[in-house]
Amino acid sequence: MNYIKQLNAAFEKFYFDDRLNPTHISLYMALFQEWNSSRFMNEFYVNRRELMRVAKIGSKSTYHRCIVDLDAWQYLSYFPSNNPYKGSKIKMAIIWTSDEPLTGQHNPILEQVAEQYHPMSGQVVDLHRPTSGQALVSTINNTKQVNNIKQPKGWQAVIDFFIEKGFNADEGKKFFEHYADREWKTSDGKPIRDWRSLATNWMDRTEFFNEENKSNKKQASQIKDNLLTTKNKDYGQPL
Repeated sequence: MNYIKQLNAAFEKFYFDDRLNPTHISLYMALFQEWNSSRFMNEFYVNRRELMRVAKIGSKSTYHRCIVDLDAWQYLSYFPSNNPYKGSKIKMAIIWTSDEPLTGQHNPILEQVAEQYHPMSGQVVDLHRPTSGQALVSTINNTKQVNNIKQPKGWQAVIDFFIEKGFNADEGKKFFEHYADREWKTSDGKPIRDWRSLATNWMDRTEFFNEENKSNKKQASQIKDNLLTTKNKDYGQPL
């Protein structure tokens, strides 16, 4: 797949598509970078938090609206995941047409550009993209560095990571104590391979449960308000 022809065709389509706004294009480009980094696989998995960061989208509702629009307008196929442990699946549409076989021409220069959007402790990271079943997890190119991220170097490293992602120190402390008590092993007893990826899933679940709690409290408040009457009735007056 010739990524230059694909990009040129995409931008030409952008020019004539009045439905698009800058956020749609920003999200498409972020997805294109992920696609390139995955060697132009037919399908690949994405992490919403990382995509929003790359595309500079601050609202989850805006993100979901734009990615659904891109799916409806045939720029890609979006397969959402309702599982907080598993990323959504994306299949990018081939916009340009050619007799050239789709062999997945990977461009390392574009991948380097994509990697620059994922800094971690001052290092450029590479994204490991499995072929099925799991969300993206951040790893590092160097083998020695990969070994170093299995477990955090103390609780402060965890707290700093949570604060960097917009969470408070207390949430980072909860995460550290939870897995420190389990000797940094998964529920099935296997050693944790990437604590940062685990922390990202923890934050995603926390956001999910917080939103559920807010929604439930709002519904309960509305029911309570409906049960209360605001009018004082005088039953002593004749009908």
